[in-house]
Amino acid sequence: MSGSEGPRLPAQRPTTGRVRALALPGAGLLALAVGLTALPGPATAFELFGYRLWGSASDAGAAADAFPYQPVLTLQGGDEPLKQRLTAASLLMSEATDAPSGESGLIARALNDFDRLVAQLYVEGRYGGTVDIRIAGLPLQTALQQGSLPGPRPVPVSIAISAGPMFTFGDVRIGTQGAAAGQLSTDPGFWGLAPGTLADSTKVLAAERQILTSLRARGYPKARIVTRDITADHANDHLDVTLVADAGAQARFGAVSVTGTSVTDPAFVVAQAMIPEGAVYDPEVLAKAQKRLNDLGIFASVTMVEADSVGPDGSLPVTIEVAERKRHVLGAGATWSSTEGGGLEAYWRRRNLFGQGELLSVEGSVGRLGNSSLTDMEYAARIAFEKPGVFGPLTSFSTSFSAKQEAPNAYTSRSATYDAYLKRTFTDTLSGRAGFETAFIDETDAYGKKTYLLGGLPADLTFDNRDDALNPSRGFLATAFAEPAYDIRNRNMMLFLRGSVSSYVALDEARRFVLAGRLSTGSIVGPQVDDIPAGRRFFAGGGGSIRGYAYRNVGPRRNGEVTGGRSVLELSGEVRVRLTETFGAVAFVDAGNVYKSSVPDFSRPFKIGVGAGLRYFTPIGPLRLDVAVPLSPEKGDPDFAIYLGLSQAF
Repeated sequence: MSGSEGPRLPAQRPTTGRVRALALPGAGLLALAVGLTALPGPATAFELFGYRLWGSASDAGAAADAFPYQPVLTLQGGDEPLKQRLTAASLLMSEATDAPSGESGLIARALNDFDRLVAQLYVEGRYGGTVDIRIAGLPLQTALQQGSLPGPRPVPVSIAISAGPMFTFGDVRIGTQGAAAGQLSTDPGFWGLAPGTLADSTKVLAAERQILTSLRARGYPKARIVTRDITADHANDHLDVTLVADAGAQARFGAVSVTGTSVTDPAFVVAQAMIPEGAVYDPEVLAKAQKRLNDLGIFASVTMVEADSVGPDGSLPVTIEVAERKRHVLGAGATWSSTEGGGLEAYWRRRNLFGQGELLSVEGSVGRLGNSSLTDMEYAARIAFEKPGVFGPLTSFSTSFSAKQEAPNAYTSRSATYDAYLKRTFTDTLSGRAGFETAFIDETDAYGKKTYLLGGLPADLTFDNRDDALNPSRGFLATAFAEPAYDIRNRNMMLFLRGSVSSYVALDEARRFVLAGRLSTGSIVGPQVDDIPAGRRFFAGGGGSIRGYAYRNVGPRRNGEVTGGRSVLELSGEVRVRLTETFGAVAFVDAGNVYKSSVPDFSRPFKIGVGAGLRYFTPIGPLRLDVAVPLSPEKGDPDFAIYLGLSQAF
């Protein structure tokens, strides 16, 4: 770096720093790196390329010898938004109420602030600005040398910033050398460094990352930037940039090994990773392998470690480092709504049963708590076994036996079911499942008491490209289900069909405003309603359906009692607003109805529920509180309904 007033190490740091010419061939990009590591945040230590120059690695909390101060920040040559961003970048300003430890603590905070403010000026494309920090009237360098601060308490701290002119990119040169010479675009605009555009320092670092990412994607895992020249031309307010990358040797995947396993079979890990030995190196292959292994649920961590260098034969060995999770898991959960009552569930799981990712689960739940009669409550128990990696790494097998009692207002159903499925992952976003099930069902509803013995061949497809399963802000979730079934006891053939599509659109880059919509429909082709098990008919209403109405209380009626139907159509829309990092608000409308015919005939108008809710965001997903009002309630529907749960409604 040329120029006597550039940022220096703490003991040499001047009180006023002007960003001058920058010329750093191969040695590192101090100012631009600071531009990334010193953005607004609670850090009190300064790091450069992963090395701590001064300060503590963690905040030790409130200091015993707290040293209060009173800061004032002034800006010359910039507008109010720039002043706000500089204020946000300043620890002296943002942490003024959290007094540092002693005079040395205040001086250290001021030294840190100098870097952060200079870095923020670089981010704003201002390479000719100055930062002048004074403590108790003393220049920062003097305060550092003197060690004690005169004057009143709290100590006055002044931060005077001159923004300087805004720089634009001038002469920008992008190049590659070695085996990949000429393979990448030399157009600065392609890398976000178009001449004449604002010379934001983060754009240079982003361009470096993009160059190296592009070379890695072409099979060059050891690509690196070998020439990095950045010069601030103060005469023309230009930032000239030269970036040259050396790709190194193109590599092919070599031998794959596994470390960290104690129970898991290493050969199973290698098979599930699906890293093709001999194929041209591709970082996307490693990313997918890591996700596939994480999705097994048996590892606490999975790391893909590439060899330090490409071998003489062009091979690059890969080591999969894993840490196994505890094999035994106990869990419990609870839900509550004002219409459905409370619910409790618990489970026990044994992971990695035989060392190849197998999962044995025992689950139990009780619902509709609060009902006076035990016969009006709901119970369920289930034992399940899952085995990944059958017929190849992308196919899994699952089987289960379950027994349950359902007791909504419309019917009471007791059933025992056995099922078995094969699940196939086709792509990152598309998966499918097919199998068979048999169920014995004993029910009482508006049509009387009846028993069924069903055998079916269920199958489903799921497309899911949401960015977050519990709190999505973009993408789609679409499901389709079909099951031909035969009632052996009553000699009836029937076909169950269901489908749903959910869509999510963020209205701003920060994803604080999200529109969410869902459309779901279903049909039963076959006998009349009374020949179809009540638990398999369509009902609507409740927390996962049309909010505001009683649970499964929307549908055709007989003698005032809901019977369920052979088709359903439901629509939901939500506006989700993230108010803070912790809290959010939602407004929603749900609509739909159930029909006797196999195809919705719209003979019955839509039931509509409206409401609003709050969200409390946690590391495991948003806690949900919704209040909904039914606009056309019928017998059994409340004046309003309250719902509590984890994750968004859909």
